[in-house]
Parts: sequence; structure tokens; C-alpha cells
Amino acid sequence: MTAAVRTATLADRTALYDLYAQLQPADPPWPSEATAADALSKVLDHPGATILLCEVDGVPASTCTLFVCPNFTRSGRPFALIENVVTHRDYRKRGLGRQVVQRAIEMAREHGCYRVTLMTGSKREETLRFYEAAGMNRNSKTAFEVRFL
Repeated sequence: MTAAVRTATLADRTALYDLYAQLQPADPPWPSEATAADALSKVLDHPGATILLCEVDGVPASTCTLFVCPNFTRSGRPFALIENVVTHRDYRKRGLGRQVVQRAIEMAREHGCYRVTLMTGSKREETLRFYEAAGMNRNSKTAFEVRFL
């Protein structure tokens, strides 16, 4: 098994859609291919945004999105957010999710970020331990959110 993490491109739209369908199975389908391509283009073109894709022998298996955000505290050092972490069900328990998250953390460090934050809605201990094993600390921040669904 050869695993490699790379930056996703517009050509990865179908693979990303398939992975995200496992992350959010209740999401409605895209209204059109053009709408999906436009949405992905906006993310890929957004300054500071990177979608990472881990492939196993050329097959997309895991992904996450890194956002590096400008900041006016910490002497202008940016901060980063990791979102949309998912590994294809057929490739779980092989360390691929950890690889993609750790690459995102490395990229945040390379960008001079003073911190990187990841939030999860999962309460499953297995999921929380996964993020800790990838280098995250579950007790350092408290998250609040407002959802517009």
C-alpha cells in the first residue's frame, strides 16, 4: 500500500464529492455538475484554503480542508482551521486520516500560524482519541456555534 498526500484540484471533484457524502450522508445532491464545480473552484481559489487528498495506490481515500486565516493579534501571526476530515469507509483504520490531518498541521506551521484548530461534532471517544493521536488537544478551547440550516 502506497499512500501519498497531495493538494486537491478541480479534477478531484467527483472523488471529493464521494468522500464528503460519507461525512454528511444527509446532504442533498448537487443541483448540477456546474454548481458543484463552481463551489469547489471557490474553495480552491480562496486565499489560504487548501484541500488535502490522501491517495492509496492512486485511489482517493482521505481528505481534509485547511484554512489559514490572517490575524491582527499575536503580532499578525495567522491561525488555521481544519475542516471536513473524512476517510473512505473502505480505508479506515490504516492511518490515512492521521496522515492528512498531520500534513495540514505541518502546513499551518509552515505558514507561521500560532495555532491550528479542529472542531468535531462527534462525541465518540474513538473519534476524539483519533484527533488526539494526530496531535490535537481536546481540552484547550471551548467551541460555540450558531447553525443556519
